[in-house]
Order: sequence, then C-alpha cells, then structure tokens
Amino acid sequence: MIPKSHPRYESLLLREKMVNAAKKGYLADSAMIAHGRGEAFDYLIGERTTFPAKRAMYVAVAALLLSNNPVLSVNGNTTALVCDEIIELAQEVNAKIEINLFYRTDERVKIISQLYKDHGYKDILGTLDDDIIYLNDIKNSRATASRTGIFSADTILVPLEDGDRAEILKKSGKNIITIDLNPLSRTSKMSDVSIMDNIVRAVPFMTKIAKDLKTQDKAVLLEMVHEFDNEENLKESLQQIRLKE
Repeated sequence: MIPKSHPRYESLLLREKMVNAAKKGYLADSAMIAHGRGEAFDYLIGERTTFPAKRAMYVAVAALLLSNNPVLSVNGNTTALVCDEIIELAQEVNAKIEINLFYRTDERVKIISQLYKDHGYKDILGTLDDDIIYLNDIKNSRATASRTGIFSADTILVPLEDGDRAEILKKSGKNIITIDLNPLSRTSKMSDVSIMDNIVRAVPFMTKIAKDLKTQDKAVLLEMVHEFDNEENLKESLQQIRLKE
C-alpha cells in the first residue's frame, strides 16, 4: 500500500499499474523501460500539462472529429494506464480502437482484447479474429493493421509509439497524432500533431476538449488544424523542460 502522503504518490501508482499489468501477462518486459523514460521527461516538465501540449491536444481532437475513419491505436502500456479513458475518448470522437503490439503474441492479444470487453468496449480491432493486413515496410510485429481500422484509417492516434511505424503510416497518407513525453523522439518528429504530455493527463483532457469542439462549426476545426505547426510547437515544448534547482 502506497501512502498518499508520499511525495511521489501519483508516480508510484502508475508504476504499480505497470507492474500489475506485467503480472497479468499483457505487458512486455521492456515496457517498464519505456515507462521510465517517459517518467523522466515528465519530471523535467514539472509533471504538468504545458501550454504547447494543450494547444496540440485541441488540434488533435479537431483532426479526429474531422476524420472519416479515425482510429486510436493501443498497446500494453496504454491499456495499463488509460484503458477506460481511451474508451471514453473513442466514444466522444467516434473513433475505433485497435490493438497493436511490438512484442505481439496470441496470449497478449487475447488478454488485452478481453480487458477492453470487460470495460464495456465490445468492438476492439486488431484481435486474433480480425481481418489483419501486414504492412510490408514495417519489419516487426507492429506491421499488423486491421482492414477496417488502421489500414483504411485517415487519422490515427498512436500514443507511446515506435518511430518507424509512425513514419511509415504518415508516408502512406495518414494523419498521425502521438502522445509522447519525449519531444526529441522520432515519433514526435514524424507525427503531424505531437502532444508532449503524460498520457494519463492527456487522454482525459482530450475527451473534455472533444465535448466542447463537437459544438463548433467545421470551419473552425479546419482552421485550427491548418494553422498548426508541429515543428514549432515541439520547439516550444522543448523550452518547457527545465532543470530543478
């Protein structure tokens, strides 16, 4: 039991979620390394949602709402940290959810599929029963793409993603949104909209944004997307990183 008085209470709770997910068999061994890397960047920005991150979130939600076939791609880390929140966001922006794993095994896919079903989301894509296509240019297990999901999607949210897949999906003409605490990662640089924030803060905030933007005219959303400069926003994001005294 982690005492709430602990100065690292929230961070330790997230670590505990990761550990439990690994024990349940759906988180890869290396997932803790990725989580720790993100945790370090979060510490450097003061564990807060910065203005550049908020700006990127508004643009990301606008892009999802404008899309004909938006998809939220999820892996073990995302599922462990924000399973319910991803479902809520998908419902608000009318997006599909698809499982995509770097260390893909039938057992991990089964566990994650069942988790989403247990949490009330019955139409999860990327399962063992799905119509899966393998993207030729991706040389690892993340080459999987559901025919009705990522393969035919026009906008894809790829949180905690690998850079090679983000790059190839973008080259295929898709709009790529990422949530990545590392603004220097290839994923952040290759995406159309990069949100430098902790996924546990970003996804719920994006759902709130969606409730607001759904009432806006389409022209307003288009202007938000067209005026956004991801490279400039990433530069501003880097400026938010500071050393603690």
